Amino acid sequence: MANAAKSRWRADSAAGFTKAVMTTFFSGFALGFSLILAIGAQNAFVLRQGIRGEYVLAVVLTCAISDAILIAAGVAGFGLLLEKIPALYPVMLYSGVAFLVVYGARSLWSAAKGAAALETAATGGGSLRRAVAVCLAFTWLNPHVYLDTVVLIGTVAAQYDDRIAFAAGAMSASFVFFFSLGFGARMLAPIFARPVAWRWLDALVGLTMWGIALGLLA
Repeated sequence: MANAAKSRWRADSAAGFTKAVMTTFFSGFALGFSLILAIGAQNAFVLRQGIRGEYVLAVVLTCAISDAILIAAGVAGFGLLLEKIPALYPVMLYSGVAFLVVYGARSLWSAAKGAAALETAATGGGSLRRAVAVCLAFTWLNPHVYLDTVVLIGTVAAQYDDRIAFAAGAMSASFVFFFSLGFGARMLAPIFARPVAWRWLDALVGLTMWGIALGLLA
């Protein structure tokens, strides 16, 4: 009887641990995916490469791996800072909430006023080296990338016990999004050629951001 009870306890503990890890993982995935959805030069370039079928694998890998590096730096750095300076916790929490609220409001405002159709004829392409170089520039020279990955994801990850699972979720979102965008671009192009599609997308992003902000405060 004792052995059976102990086995059930171990099974319940393992199930609880797995559930907690998966919940944290999908929280990271949801935040990462929501941040990437925002319309920008990087996504426009990936979409363009996908439509034209030019070095799609190299481009999406460049974007996803760059995001993974930045996310890892943000999660690791903020985790260490929290352990050494506990007073940073409320500062980072409310800074993250404020950023999410503003980001969400900006997306909802864009959805309300309407955005122009995505321009897929952006400069770039040609050789593989040029395509990767342009992709790196869009990624590493964009200040919003650092706000989204290093600052915001690092701040939110600090609220979770399992920061690794949260970071893995956010990284997975980058790979899923960029591979889907790059290789599915030919199917998406007719849809996102219309401004109304971007308005719906902006509205979804804005509401998701506000939902995450409320979750952090709760």
